Amino acid sequence: MLIPVQCSPHPLVADKISRLREAATDVPTFRRVVAEVSILLAVECTADMALQPHPVETPMASMIGSVLADRVVLAPILRAGLGMVQGVMTVLPDAEVAHLGLYRDERTLEPVTYYANAPAHLERSLVIVLDPMLATGGSADAALSLLKQRGAARIKLCSLIAAPEGIELLARRHPDVALHVGAIDEKLNERGYIVPGLGDAGDRMFGTL
Repeated sequence: MLIPVQCSPHPLVADKISRLREAATDVPTFRRVVAEVSILLAVECTADMALQPHPVETPMASMIGSVLADRVVLAPILRAGLGMVQGVMTVLPDAEVAHLGLYRDERTLEPVTYYANAPAHLERSLVIVLDPMLATGGSADAALSLLKQRGAARIKLCSLIAAPEGIELLARRHPDVALHVGAIDEKLNERGYIVPGLGDAGDRMFGTL
């Protein structure tokens, strides 16, 4: 099966993800580096966005420039996905933001939806789902299914780190969704955590260890 995943080749992404993996990285640094990696991944994730002509008056002459033709909606999976929003909005300041509240039942590892709020025009937008850790893929699968039910047709998923198990699940369930990740790790452990991973991204981002 062809897995629609692009793992970033950028050396800056590799450097910053190594910093995130370090257990000694403190909360403010972790939060800042997540935002920095998110900027880089956002640039890669949007490389195929459509453009439309736009007249420009430079100090020297008139010309026809280009502006983005796509409306963009960011859809962070709460809570950890919120940490990626600031970075992505650095390069996409006009993006609107949906909020998808999902948590993983620690006993069954299945996703539980507790909140979902999104703009009404998803069918006319490029929707970028933000989920720092693609582990089992259950939460991402639930989020993508929910967005499709609400009309989203063009969706990408952006993650800092992904496990093969999560990639495989989304390849089967959502082959139309392109995945953009910073690193692909070895496996999941018996608790469903990515190995080597970086621990719980939400806890490390918000200081709730």
